[in-house]
Amino acid sequence: MPELPEVETTLRGIAPHLQGAQVLGVIVRNTQLRWPIHAELPALLCGCEILNLQRRAKYLLIAFEHGTLILHLGMSGSLRILPHGTPPEKHDHFDLVLNNGKLMRLRDPRRFGAVLWHEGDIAEHPLLNRLGPEPLSDAFDADYLYRATRSRSIAIKLALMDNHLVVGVGNIYANEALFRAGIRPQLAAKRLSRARCAVLVQTVQDVLRAAIEKGGSTLRDFIHSDGSSGYFQQHYFVYGRGNEACLQCGTPIRIIKQGQRSTFYCPHCQH
Repeated sequence: MPELPEVETTLRGIAPHLQGAQVLGVIVRNTQLRWPIHAELPALLCGCEILNLQRRAKYLLIAFEHGTLILHLGMSGSLRILPHGTPPEKHDHFDLVLNNGKLMRLRDPRRFGAVLWHEGDIAEHPLLNRLGPEPLSDAFDADYLYRATRSRSIAIKLALMDNHLVVGVGNIYANEALFRAGIRPQLAAKRLSRARCAVLVQTVQDVLRAAIEKGGSTLRDFIHSDGSSGYFQQHYFVYGRGNEACLQCGTPIRIIKQGQRSTFYCPHCQH
């Protein structure tokens, strides 16, 4: 699944083409994504100006004067900016046609993505109103993480992946941040000291910023808005390296299951 850096990379790719543009048309080829696409969406958006674009967790928010279009890439979705008239392919389900000669196209082979419409305060949408802080914001700091984990007996890796605690730290980046922090992923969250919380916050932010800078991770299905692939995976220390030698100490990287997801860690460097 595209994680926060991939979604942020997508946002930065599409924003210059969409912000300030007027919607000339909305083409819905398949209404049945994760949730049905609003039948009146073409009528709601045609002729309207896009005011701004933001990201909240893994959701892309396209703001209009009268509401917000919420996009989620699901397991395999991608957004591309293409010229008017570009023929659609099999899994191209949704187009936003703009007055600048371009269109934004959602491709989603597995159809777990979403195109939703919300009127009113976007922060009150049911998908967004219980989310934790953004990991790159000032709200996510050592004091916050320390307070938020005092009653949590679950493993720290699972806590990091809980969007109620902090948003957008998916499996790849949780593995990498914990390795860089020297923290074993099975450690109960409530056992983290304030000092180790400070280190972990810093490594989470460092890993995410590095991934954004390098264009996100090359997941099998992830493609940038311009059609190119990301390449942060070249810099993984542990993720996907089960039984390979740790790049720091040479100890074989272990792989276990946590919350039905693969966890990679070094038993020597992480404790």
